Amino acid sequence: MKQLLVAALFIVVIITIYSGTIGGSEGTKAELTGSGERISESIQSIDP
Repeated sequence: MKQLLVAALFIVVIITIYSGTIGGSEGTKAELTGSGERISESIQSIDP
């Protein structure tokens, strides 16, 4: 029973950390998408 409780709490902690760092509205995933779009626009604006 103790192992089940520890596993459940571990899963909750992992989900909370993911939501706070990667999955949130200001998380890493959103920042990478925004950076990719800016880089793409910058590359497209280069006049060969």
